[in-house]
Amino acid sequence: VQLVESGGGLVQSGGSLRLSCTASGIIFSIGAMGWYRQASGKERELVATITEGHSTNYAQSVKGRFTISRDNSKNTVFLQMNSLKPEDTAVYYCTVETIATNRGAQYGLWGQGTQVTVSS
Repeated sequence: VQLVESGGGLVQSGGSLRLSCTASGIIFSIGAMGWYRQASGKERELVATITEGHSTNYAQSVKGRFTISRDNSKNTVFLQMNSLKPEDTAVYYCTVETIATNRGAQYGLWGQGTQVTVSS
């Protein structure tokens, strides 16, 4: 099973981007999914999470600007980012808590990361 992210890029301050992360493989179910980010020289930090039942949690710094959602039928999690600020510049990683696959359960999977750069 792999997590493949897309949607990063360069955007001006105040702009928007939508990140996607799709789990590939023969998948029966996926538990909580989330997005983290890591800015240059800083530790990785939580951005948002969403449970299988669509309950969400956000970092205070992105509340009201970012929206996490998921499409269970497509094994995909999204992060809609609006009103972007230069301090949102980072590599964004998706993560999955658990995945039930034809090869058994897998835990703590991470994507390869996608760069988001917000210019001032």
